[in-house]
Amino acid sequence: MPDLVPIDQEIDAYIAHARQLAEGGLTVSEVGDLLTGAILVATHAAEGLTLPGADKKAIVQAAVAAVFDAVAGFAVPAPLYPFWLLARPLVRSLVIAAAGGAIDRLLPLVRSTHA
Repeated sequence: MPDLVPIDQEIDAYIAHARQLAEGGLTVSEVGDLLTGAILVATHAAEGLTLPGADKKAIVQAAVAAVFDAVAGFAVPAPLYPFWLLARPLVRSLVIAAAGGAIDRLLPLVRSTHA
């Protein structure tokens, strides 16, 4: 099993940065930017691992889920928060599924900058 500590540290640092940005609230667009950034950071970090592609993809999707969990609620206006609690599991699943497709599209870009 490869050492995942460097990736965990990069993702934890990214989440800390995202939380700091979220302190004043976020727009839906800003949450999307943070999730896209998480995909790029985690994909770049995972490229250095000697794991099968499916395992790398799972690591990246887990990173996206962690960022989503950390910041998505900051984009929800207070009056809509009860509805958010109901919709959140579905939205989270959709975001993770979309991240899977985005990973496949971004791999050529990440690989060209990683080489």
